[in-house]
Amino acid sequence: MRVNQLIALLQEHNLYQGTTLSDDATFDGLAYDSRKVSANSLFVCKGFNFSVDYLHQAIANGATCYLAEKDYNLVTPGIFVTDVRKALSLAAQLYFGFPQNDLFVIGYTGTKGKTTSTYFTRNILEQTFPKQVAMFSTINHILGPKPEDQFKAHLTTAESFDIFREMRQAVDNGQKVLVMEVASQAYLLDRVYGLRFNVGLFLNISPDHIGVNEHPNFANYLFCKLQLMLNSDNCIIDADTDHFDEVLAAAKVSTAPDHIFTYGVDQPQATVSLTSDAATLTDSQFSLTVNRDDDRLAPLAATYNVSVPGDFNQSNATAAILASLLAGAHVTDMQTGLANTTIPGRMEVLTTQRHGTVYIDYAHDWGSMNALLHFLHAQFPDHQIKVVLGSTGDKGEDRREGFAKALNDYANVAFLTTDDPGHEDPIAIAKEIDSYIDHTKVQTTLIPQREDAIHQAIATATNHDLVILAGKGQDAYQKINGIDTPYATDPVVAQEVIDELEA
Repeated sequence: MRVNQLIALLQEHNLYQGTTLSDDATFDGLAYDSRKVSANSLFVCKGFNFSVDYLHQAIANGATCYLAEKDYNLVTPGIFVTDVRKALSLAAQLYFGFPQNDLFVIGYTGTKGKTTSTYFTRNILEQTFPKQVAMFSTINHILGPKPEDQFKAHLTTAESFDIFREMRQAVDNGQKVLVMEVASQAYLLDRVYGLRFNVGLFLNISPDHIGVNEHPNFANYLFCKLQLMLNSDNCIIDADTDHFDEVLAAAKVSTAPDHIFTYGVDQPQATVSLTSDAATLTDSQFSLTVNRDDDRLAPLAATYNVSVPGDFNQSNATAAILASLLAGAHVTDMQTGLANTTIPGRMEVLTTQRHGTVYIDYAHDWGSMNALLHFLHAQFPDHQIKVVLGSTGDKGEDRREGFAKALNDYANVAFLTTDDPGHEDPIAIAKEIDSYIDHTKVQTTLIPQREDAIHQAIATATNHDLVILAGKGQDAYQKINGIDTPYATDPVVAQEVIDELEA
């Protein structure tokens, strides 16, 4: 990476302030983690709690220049910018050769449904482009067809350096399409700054991720979500979402009308309207009606079967249909892909002989919890609903009252337990959730160990009960005091309990 190229890029984005470099130079490496610096690297001084000690460590490890918002007055030269996070994103794109230019990039944002929609889309496009569809999701990242190209995710949207590094790996592995989740934090922290999406999808919005370490308020949360609409060549919007008019207005700022598509349940004003034909506890079926005179869209008027239960997943499937159409998929690809999609930790079902039906879902905020419990209650209004849940620590404090609201509306019993407590006391979190619960409707029990809570929920269930394990899904760890503590995952724990009880 040449310094003159980087400076020109920074100037183009009005970020460049100056440099103490004496001439044009070439860097062999780029890093923002001082432990990962190699010889002749540019080190980026990033972080809310950045310490000059990190810079000294980077220089000791081989950094020959640093990128920062301030001059640290060192012998080692620096490049100075007004916003180091934005600068890191641009530097990463340059360093990795703008890999997005060799990919058709689809981005999903929304309070709920991002992961499910991402899986639907990838599974459809795998029919169209076999072994050529990369994915960045909350569950895992897929950069190619080999086992070593697939690994667990650590963040919904990774740091910008890692995003473009993995994009480069995907391109080098022969991938043509990338389907990715785009969290609000991606724009709050400029992790996708300068990235243009071929297709951007806005699924829904409800209060979430609001707290000391996240968004200061809902307005900021919505603002960050809307940025995807401003940075996409084609915009797809759920017409049923709250704040639809604001989302549509954002899309219109930089996208031509014929590149904006909407969809909704029985929405004749939307580009595409979906009608639910059937929704069971194992799968569902829906049909689409096309309301725009567009030859590209006309073939979508068909019937689709979805292998993931929940009527709410029909909207996610419709979003995936529209996105995959723009990427080049045919209706037969869509029908095959949707009928054969499984999503780890999303509406997984475990059956028992004597202890009801167990549902495992990543539902981790009011929107997803409310949709899940509403669907199950509607399917079996005469069954008791027992829920095992906790709430994350250090973030998303508003979720706690939201969980209670959903439980009050649909649950009979709640086992409040641990779910990534961070630096907080999980029982204190559970007590906060409990304080919002109407105990005339919901019986609550506080159990610190999640494994014990799952055991008690299943052990006390009968065949007239539905047991919902919410929040963790396939997560193989608990975030406790800054440490990823190994956890067997909800499906594994639940199956062990069932095997023990019914041996």
